[in-house]
Amino acid sequence: MTATDTHRAIEAVWRIESARLIAGLARIVRDVGRAEELAQDALVAALEQWPESGVPDNPGAWLMATAKHRAIDLWRRNKLVERKHEELGRELEARQEMAVPDLDAALDDDVGDDLLRLVFTACHPVLSTEARVALTLRLLGGLTTEEIARAFLVSEPTIAQRIVRAKRTLARERVPFEVPRGAERAARLSSVVEVIYLVFNEGYSATAGDDWMRPALCEDALRLGRILAELVPEEPEVHGLVALMEIQASRSKARVGPSGEPILLFDQNRALWDHLLIRRGLTALDRAVALGGARGAYALQAAIAACHARAQTPEATDWTRIVGLYADLAEIAPSPVVDLNRAVAHAMAFGPQAGLDLVDALASGPSLRGYHLLPSVRGDLLRKLGRTDEARREFERAASLTRNARERELLLERAAACLIKLDARGERPSSRGKLEGAEGSRDP
Repeated sequence: MTATDTHRAIEAVWRIESARLIAGLARIVRDVGRAEELAQDALVAALEQWPESGVPDNPGAWLMATAKHRAIDLWRRNKLVERKHEELGRELEARQEMAVPDLDAALDDDVGDDLLRLVFTACHPVLSTEARVALTLRLLGGLTTEEIARAFLVSEPTIAQRIVRAKRTLARERVPFEVPRGAERAARLSSVVEVIYLVFNEGYSATAGDDWMRPALCEDALRLGRILAELVPEEPEVHGLVALMEIQASRSKARVGPSGEPILLFDQNRALWDHLLIRRGLTALDRAVALGGARGAYALQAAIAACHARAQTPEATDWTRIVGLYADLAEIAPSPVVDLNRAVAHAMAFGPQAGLDLVDALASGPSLRGYHLLPSVRGDLLRKLGRTDEARREFERAASLTRNARERELLLERAAACLIKLDARGERPSSRGKLEGAEGSRDP
């Protein structure tokens, strides 16, 4: 394996293991910022050693063991600074000495609870909502500052500042690394639900990088959602979130081709959809509705996903119902992105011109400027109307705005396809360029 291959492997390992690593370290050192620093130290050690020694059989366990040793060294050097640090250092050494020989078992021990503690800690009310989300995406999702900035359509320095300040605040306020109880848990629940959803969404449709999906993030978010549903079984929005994630995750195998290329909703082999996950999602949705949460934001999104899950073919999709569900969602959680999704559903139900009128109204405002799905959606509607030159320019603009390599390739492919002569009905012979659900080039 060349040094370049090793560095790529390290990057992949870090994407997969960083959240578990930071969560496990935070449980030990009781400081989220320090846990991330220790994890980064272990990453640096891997970058220094693995090109020569090779990638270990269990890279996650290697990173955890290295980080623990560094933590011990840190407290040994600073044992006279503060009594608390000295006590923690002794406790950490004792844990290390008593650890089981199987580092893999040690790494995986209680990992679900550790991740949930990490989410609740990052969502503490001493932090602003924006800081909670940014910090958790960084710690739990392993996202870079740039990727988080892209996800929220804000500048990279703004996100970086939020993360730094958040970690300092948690340390200064001595926020405990624990799952809260009672009234405090209820107050922080909505933020936790939002964070889990955003982590899942990043795994389902990666903001940047070379992969269309990051399945590990989806799996982490699903595990957290299921744990949360068990922790607060009477909260309808938690079940709505779980329903949404289960149904969306059911399409994962059908969304990516053999070479990693994205496959849009209309082109997916629905036989590859995981019907066990669909059934679990529909059950969770029924639970949310039974608890009085039918009009919750996540339950409404789950109901939209359920419309697709119940359709045996793309043509059987109940787009009129989806339009109504998006209208309900816009009332309780208004946003330009919801409006864009509704416009796409409107186009599928009532024709491309009707959808284009709504999209053009959104394009005249500043909210979605720089958001690549706006020109992507507009390009598809223009193509359906036979305005292929305009459509090609919109797809090219969308490709220039996305930071995901796979999505860029897809958009450029759709731009090139606009040069293909349309048939008499105004449609290309292939369905490759059809709108995917309610997000233009992504699943709804």
